[in-house]
Amino acid sequence: MDYALRVFGKIENPDGFLWNTMIRGLGRTRQPEKAFEFYKRMQVKGEVLDNFTYSFLVKVCGQLGSDLLGKQIHCNVLKHGLEEHVFVRNTLVHMYGMFKDIEAATHLFEEMPKSYLVAWNTIIDCNVYCGRYKEAIELFFRMLQSGLKPDDATFVVTLSACAALGELDIGRRVHSCIDHTGLGNVVSVSNSLIDMYAKCGVVEAAYEIFNKMKGRNIVSWNTMILGLAMHGHGDEALELFSKMLEEKLATPNEVTFLGVLCACSHGGMVEEGRRYFDIMRRDYNIQPTIKHYGSMVDILGRAGLVEEAYRLIKSMPIESNSIVWRTLLAACRVHGNLELAEQVRQQLLELEPDHSSDYVLLANMYASAGQWNKVVRVRKSMHIRGVQKPKPGNSYIGFQPSMRLEMESTEASCVH
Repeated sequence: MDYALRVFGKIENPDGFLWNTMIRGLGRTRQPEKAFEFYKRMQVKGEVLDNFTYSFLVKVCGQLGSDLLGKQIHCNVLKHGLEEHVFVRNTLVHMYGMFKDIEAATHLFEEMPKSYLVAWNTIIDCNVYCGRYKEAIELFFRMLQSGLKPDDATFVVTLSACAALGELDIGRRVHSCIDHTGLGNVVSVSNSLIDMYAKCGVVEAAYEIFNKMKGRNIVSWNTMILGLAMHGHGDEALELFSKMLEEKLATPNEVTFLGVLCACSHGGMVEEGRRYFDIMRRDYNIQPTIKHYGSMVDILGRAGLVEEAYRLIKSMPIESNSIVWRTLLAACRVHGNLELAEQVRQQLLELEPDHSSDYVLLANMYASAGQWNKVVRVRKSMHIRGVQKPKPGNSYIGFQPSMRLEMESTEASCVH
């Protein structure tokens, strides 16, 4: 962009296309807010602001997460009479989705002609981003009823909703649609199917899709390795990783090693975990993130090496978070290290003083050790802070889809 800016500065009378090109280019940099400097310059020079100008700016607002700025740009869109333009409207829907203002996004979508596939993909994606997975799936079947044929983007985002809910039956119906539309060979769709089946616990189906893929990318390998690891198939996950390295089928990244460490954790493989943690840094120059350190703490904690896990956390070049400390606290509980648990609890008090499970865990450890005075002290501390112990029996189990009959009536739409 530095070079592009220099070239642009030498153009005597740049037209609207060039101004828009610069706004779009700046919006893709690490400082997307600079796009608004060009927007102001366009206004000063009296340049015509068109649908492309505002589409690019609305997208930048979504990236920045600035709802106030986004609403200001939206007002300007209305003033210029561009809100009905499909490109601008889609971007506005996406922007409000990024703000997690799903009501505004839905309102804009419902006013659009329903013949635009991009609009359907955008609103489904917005619902997934906002954690409204059931609504996303309902929109998918509404789209089928409207007669539109889904594309690879539709399937990717819908499968992610199925995976998040663990809805295997609906995922299989979506898979059937994919087979009928002939998009099963698209790598991104296959990756999403692997992810969906793995998260729904059907690892065999995920592996079958993985093995049938004609072309795989690093996401394919990562998804399959992590899927195997999460379901206790640690040896198979590491074998797959070794095959990837030996045959030079893909270059591992930080997500790959996260899956590998997860496999070591679930398989109780301490030495392997240490070795892969070192390989990641030494051979691939990948700096461990908080998730990698958390995985190593879990590996060591499960093996009872809680003191080593504590030293690892204290030596981290990045600041630890409550999840890592809580992982160690749980390990202390399992292995009965009350002294270290008290130190860990002090760290958690600084980070999340009102997290009920930490109080309960420590109180249970005191009770197991027969230290009833300390149990009373912990409970009194909870009372003073207003921390409520979670009630037993409360759970959330996905959802029972109310649109079962609707899905059956629209299943034929996939074929057409």
